[in-house]
Amino acid sequence: MNFRPRKKEEPEINLIPFIDVLLVVLIFLMLSTTYSKFTEMQLKLPVADVDAQRDYPKEVIVAVGADGRYSVNKTPVSGRSVEAVSMALVEAAKAGKDSVVIISADASTAHQAVITVMEAARRSGLTQITFATQSSAQAGGR
Repeated sequence: MNFRPRKKEEPEINLIPFIDVLLVVLIFLMLSTTYSKFTEMQLKLPVADVDAQRDYPKEVIVAVGADGRYSVNKTPVSGRSVEAVSMALVEAAKAGKDSVVIISADASTAHQAVITVMEAARRSGLTQITFATQSSAQAGGR
């Protein structure tokens, strides 16, 4: 009979897998979290007059009425063909190929009338085209 007390092995806690899991969770949270971009200081940004910064010679404003009439830089275009609009664009483009065509069409204008202006700009060699819109605050005031 062996009555000597046996040495009990102390249970060993292996922390390496636990640390690995925590690092993976930390990396996941860091990558999936969106951070708010708020500053602690309250800033009042400077106000600039937008019209004063514009370069007017490079702009060609084409207005398209609801009935399909065109005007280039507030000058009515005689005719509704692509050729008529193209000739008016060439005359109004003071900066040449660097001019920006701004299409300001009525909300109820036919799609074809806007496409006609875009085709006329392409034929005139004016490749920079943008569309004018108004904000909802301006539309509500009408």
